[in-house]
Amino acid sequence: MRKRIFIVLPFLMINLLNLHGQKKASPYDFGKMWTFENPPKDWLKSTYNMDVKDDWFDFVRKSSLRFATWCSSSFISEHGLFMTNHHCSRDVVGALQKDGENFDKQGFYAATLADERKADGLFVEQMIMAEDITAQVKEKTKAAKDDTEEQSLRKAALETIEKTYAEKEGWKGLRLQLVTFYSGGKFSIYGYKRYEDIRLVWIPEVDLGFFGGDPDNFTYPRYNLDVTFWRAYDENGVPLNTTSNYLKFNKNGAAEGDPVFVVGNPGRTERYRTVSQLTYDRDYRYSYQYKFLKNRNDMMMKKYKMIIQDPSKEFEAQELLNEIAGVANSMKAFGGIVKGLKDPDLFNRKVDMENYIKSKSNGATYWDELAKHYEVLNPNGWVMTHLSPNPLRGNIYVLMHELVSYKDMVKSSAPQDKKDKLKSSIMDKLKTINDAEQKELFTMWLNEVKEDIYPGDMTLQKVLGKKNISDYVNYLLKETKFTEETKVSKFFEKEEKMEKDDDVLLEAADIFVARFKEGSKLFQTSSPARQALEAKIANQAFKVYGDKLPPDATFTLRISDGTIKGYEYNGTIAPTITTFYGMYDRYYSFKKLFPWTLPQRWLNPPMELLQAPFNTVSTNDIIGGNSGSPLINKDREAVGLIFDGNIESLPGNFIFDEEVNRTVSVHAGGIFAALKYIYKADRIVAEID
Repeated sequence: MRKRIFIVLPFLMINLLNLHGQKKASPYDFGKMWTFENPPKDWLKSTYNMDVKDDWFDFVRKSSLRFATWCSSSFISEHGLFMTNHHCSRDVVGALQKDGENFDKQGFYAATLADERKADGLFVEQMIMAEDITAQVKEKTKAAKDDTEEQSLRKAALETIEKTYAEKEGWKGLRLQLVTFYSGGKFSIYGYKRYEDIRLVWIPEVDLGFFGGDPDNFTYPRYNLDVTFWRAYDENGVPLNTTSNYLKFNKNGAAEGDPVFVVGNPGRTERYRTVSQLTYDRDYRYSYQYKFLKNRNDMMMKKYKMIIQDPSKEFEAQELLNEIAGVANSMKAFGGIVKGLKDPDLFNRKVDMENYIKSKSNGATYWDELAKHYEVLNPNGWVMTHLSPNPLRGNIYVLMHELVSYKDMVKSSAPQDKKDKLKSSIMDKLKTINDAEQKELFTMWLNEVKEDIYPGDMTLQKVLGKKNISDYVNYLLKETKFTEETKVSKFFEKEEKMEKDDDVLLEAADIFVARFKEGSKLFQTSSPARQALEAKIANQAFKVYGDKLPPDATFTLRISDGTIKGYEYNGTIAPTITTFYGMYDRYYSFKKLFPWTLPQRWLNPPMELLQAPFNTVSTNDIIGGNSGSPLINKDREAVGLIFDGNIESLPGNFIFDEEVNRTVSVHAGGIFAALKYIYKADRIVAEID
């Protein structure tokens, strides 16, 4: 049974009434993803006795990078060497392979500087400048008479400020980004320097980079070398000189209890959503998305197990496996969010926090007004998930959307080139309309609609009539003209007759797409009013706590504090570090079968490798986008590389629970040991040591 605790903050004491007999709501339920323009100096002083100055924050900010548009990274040598995750790099490195090479199976190591391979189109960005511009925005919008006028003045104000900073000393030549926090409570501007000559230095085999595959994903203890080394070059093709801003590589890592910091770009959190919004997320949004992904994951895994038996289909199997990894990752993430939303302890903490903020809001009714919007939107939750034209729903349903779009183009006299482009897409999909896989996907989708359609909604019944789903699918594919090339050609030739065409596929398309448009319109038309209410609600929270708590993640650079710490799980204790011994145990325990396979060069490890620390856990607050972030100690050294969270961290989308949330990193010592003892990467070992 969890102990009841009181959380004392250096800026506030909160003693919320524990109505449910569970762990109390805490201001830190909103997380600890601090911005660099408002760093938590007082918090670090009171919590870790660290008297952190501006130059410390400035150093770690400039040592960290945004990796393309999806991950994080950091400089680890004075010559532009930087690290990120294997899973952040895998889709990029395929284009760098030469004939006969397979990085997934062989990995890659550039033995000399000349061997490093340039990745065209890849870039990293370094945040050079960061500034809070809230006062400027407030000054330019203070004359607003209502919400609409305020939004208009705010837009103009931000445009003016951006133009001013583009000519400001220190900001010239940087890529500028305006960011809104707390739904309009605060505003910041960031300036980035972009490096576009990026070259691959080292990447391990996929067996190491994704050891344990989906079964081990979002778990701990973990054994994963999810690492890639790249190098940034300047505009003259010379390795970048980062002497003043790089993280020294500390292969000793950090000890249990040591403070550690994650500096990276968390993608998105939704911790300021209201109870009515979280109820929608729980009952409709994430539950339906999880089901959708799980069904496709199961289908793809079944296919994979079949084709992997055929050696001639090795490439096809690998491509499918890549797709499975992406779907499975999202599936687990959504499943974890749903589980968290259905956890009475976590959900009731959100209820308690909302009630507390409402009690400080002088009778404001914003929460009730927003809840009324969701009374209208909830019956359309199934529409937004199941009726959107996602390729994973199969070509038959996507065809329905494209055919309706084509008819709309005809009615609006759209340019011929646009119609030709859409027609080409339609014709490609028609080639597969009778494939067994497409039939299975279409049947699966119709069953999902049947399971989740809102009570009383007749959309599906209008399509099926008195047929069951299996009979209807057979009927549709037998009766539609779109399986016959000659009839399809006539359909496109006689555009004037399209609107009255009663083909069974077109009839179904009109019904489903019309319902999707209806639901989408409800969400779109209510969006401005909901956003205005969200801003007012966020501002009420802002009035209670000010900016002493971090805003939701926005895929911009943040710093999160924590400590190296294990946790209780599954009746036992997770250690703060794992070793390579554990990886070999899983390799043999699972009988050397995928996804616990190992390459040949890993099969005779020296004792020095076996005893080296491999992965580690800490209490830092992370989310997707933090992948590739450095784990840093108080001396500004890299002690690890973030690559995952534990399964208990998945509700972090809406609530941060430091008691069980853990960040999982590749230990710096594990990276160093692999480079030294397995890859014999002496050049890189010398550079980071």
